[in-house]
Amino acid sequence: MNTVEDTAVTPPPLAQAGLSMAIIGAGPAGLALALQAAQALPQARITVFDARPADKDVSGDPRTLALSLGSVQELERMGVWPAILARQQVAPIRAVHVSQQQPTVLWPGRDQPFVAISAAEQGVAQLGAVVSYGTLVAPMQAAWAQAIAHEPDRLLMRFGTPVKGLKPVPGGVEVDAEIAEAFDLAVVAEGGVFADQPTLQWPQGVSHDYAQTAWVGQVLLSEDSEAGVAYERFTPSGPAALLPLTDGTVVPGGPSGRRAALVWCVQRDDDPVRDLTDAQRLVVLNTIFHERVGKIHQVSSLKAFPLGLNAHRSLVNDGAVVRIGNAAQTLHPVAGQGLNLGLRDVHELLSAIKGASVAGRVDVAAALRHFQRRRQPDRWALIAGTDFLARSFTWPAPILATARGLGLGAMQALGPLKHRLARTMMFGLR
Repeated sequence: MNTVEDTAVTPPPLAQAGLSMAIIGAGPAGLALALQAAQALPQARITVFDARPADKDVSGDPRTLALSLGSVQELERMGVWPAILARQQVAPIRAVHVSQQQPTVLWPGRDQPFVAISAAEQGVAQLGAVVSYGTLVAPMQAAWAQAIAHEPDRLLMRFGTPVKGLKPVPGGVEVDAEIAEAFDLAVVAEGGVFADQPTLQWPQGVSHDYAQTAWVGQVLLSEDSEAGVAYERFTPSGPAALLPLTDGTVVPGGPSGRRAALVWCVQRDDDPVRDLTDAQRLVVLNTIFHERVGKIHQVSSLKAFPLGLNAHRSLVNDGAVVRIGNAAQTLHPVAGQGLNLGLRDVHELLSAIKGASVAGRVDVAAALRHFQRRRQPDRWALIAGTDFLARSFTWPAPILATARGLGLGAMQALGPLKHRLARTMMFGLR
């Protein structure tokens, strides 16, 4: 899809009461915006565009998504969380354990430093949850179809309709999707993965290929391993993570038991995973993670994805086009916050639109200025943090591992600092 450039075209200050909004992309961020906008803006006309066919079943898509507590709460407010839970494929995250494989020089005692955050110490039932893409999107899509059935005059879904371009026009933006339609506001929520995105050049944005590969799949843990714990492990090759899943099998015909989703990041030019068999990968995995994980008994076939950063400098283009989610920023998975950042985009965008509504009329330009101003601190703090962690594995300085280890130890020892980190991971920078 060819999107518009960052030229300054300002729409008329006020859109009529029936604000018309085009949402491009029916993934989690796009559907979340559609569902919440339908509730929060009862007079708005909302059309969702997506290239996938209407009859394509997304319910079985196994891609793993980590939801923060704030994202779970947003899904509860949308009314879709009970339907997601009903699929019995949601695993709560009740604790997070972060450590590194390299020894920390100057650290006193035999135990190496780590950070452990639990839901109990934060006073919440869970820190977040882990779901598959299909488990999340299928109920959201069903809820949107139900909303359309109730209000077909103002809500619409255009499946199998790729958007070919966006063009600024007086009063808003023209969406080219087989036919040209004018809207007061277009929201691009169709981001894709890093490998499929065009490289951004400054001042349009920042882009960086980390020259890393993420190997993703599932592992089977010992029955005595602790349930509901997410593990992050810094290794010399890159970060590796285990996210809790509901019980099941990880290889066809294999035994059922405690599963975890694996994200194993390594250097692309010195890949220790690519040429190994599944059996050899299993042996290596059992040397990587902290002893608290316990024994890893099986590993599924793994898929590889290149990793990089793409972040647009501005979320707003041509006055009436705004980006959210992966369309605005694609991050390294080291913090597992990509989707959560997108859902916070949705929350702030709707808040800005409602705040710019006066007597049934919406000042679109003012709403988008407010949205951009409110989102920048949270998104750039997370972009900078994940970028630093991703790049730090390519730095040759041996002291870096010690600095990182000392930082983990300090974070664990300083309760207020750890609490602040936990709140930021659950709800974003506030």
